[in-house]
Amino acid sequence: MENETEEIKNKVAGSNLEPLNLGDFYPEGERVIIDLKDHLFEGLILREKDFRTFLKNEDWTKYANKYVAITSTADAIIPQWTYMLLASELEPYAKKVVSGNRDTLEAIIFSESLKENLHPENYKDKRVMIRGCGDKELPVSAFSDAVTLLKPFAKSIMYGEACSNVPIYKSKSELTV
Repeated sequence: MENETEEIKNKVAGSNLEPLNLGDFYPEGERVIIDLKDHLFEGLILREKDFRTFLKNEDWTKYANKYVAITSTADAIIPQWTYMLLASELEPYAKKVVSGNRDTLEAIIFSESLKENLHPENYKDKRVMIRGCGDKELPVSAFSDAVTLLKPFAKSIMYGEACSNVPIYKSKSELTV
């Protein structure tokens, strides 16, 4: 028997796949939730005079460089101006202010990070593999946002890992290959 050494080839490395880890675009920074239930009179109504006193006395600098979501977990009607007043006070300090829960905050700031940092033109005519696993929990919207941004440029988009992936999109030129 002849002892032949066969060269081991990395088929994944030779596949011309451009890996994309969306976790690389995760916006770092502290997240803070302001729950309006803490400002309701008897847990039921928001009184403007009391709320304006809170706004006047609050130390807004503690929100500096933080992502802030304004929400209410109480079963109460919160006037729209409440969110507007809070946003007005937070705006000079916070990185971002949104009206909604933590999921809304994560979706919005991640979407903005992708739009600012992804540079989809760098993926022109490439086969992009959006990684499915990562060390950060990403909002579901991050994946659809990435596809929307990449689709005009990429030759194809897949989700998962090279050894096990789900085809998401193929350009017309890719379909004829």
